[in-house]
Amino acid sequence: MSPRRIGLLGGSFDPPHLAHLALARLAMQTLALDELRWLPAGAPWQKAGRQMASAAHRAAMLAALLQGEPGQMIDTRELARSGPTYTIDTVRELQAEQPDADWFFILGQDQYARFDTWRDWPELLRRLTLAVADRAGTAPTPPAALAAVPHRVVALPLPRQDIAASTIRQMLTDGLPITPLVGAAVAGYIEQHQPYPRGDAQGNRG
Repeated sequence: MSPRRIGLLGGSFDPPHLAHLALARLAMQTLALDELRWLPAGAPWQKAGRQMASAAHRAAMLAALLQGEPGQMIDTRELARSGPTYTIDTVRELQAEQPDADWFFILGQDQYARFDTWRDWPELLRRLTLAVADRAGTAPTPPAALAAVPHRVVALPLPRQDIAASTIRQMLTDGLPITPLVGAAVAGYIEQHQPYPRGDAQGNRG
């Protein structure tokens, strides 16, 4: 029997939007995944200093986004972990639970270009195949440190998606409709539960 192929898609998802979902669907198909786990971050060190929507709201918005998506699930372990969120800690835990699976970490070119700043990145390269969203029609470009280290990388040919969580938060502050960017289920959740109080929607690109 072939090992299970499991994809990991991490982020703050503040809020999750349709570009995230497009990437997940592309990864499921391109990588022939048996399972894709979304990993909402508890306290991502890259976004220190910006107040995010609560863990409960971000998990609930993800659940709304993923309604009816086969093979996709939310893994909330990073939300429950205290202190800064580091991918290596999560990957070690997951691989200890399923040591025989093939693991793919899904990320964007911008994250790939900074991958050498991640904690214990050489170990991550040994443990994972990186699946990099290629939005410009060119091969993923690693930083110099990664280029010097053999590692497994696959390109995901994602059509350009001009959607950013920071833009959506600003649109909420401005009272603009967001349904075309997040879908009806997420927009409905935000309307009902108000995870972004007016005046608190500023932030970095998510």
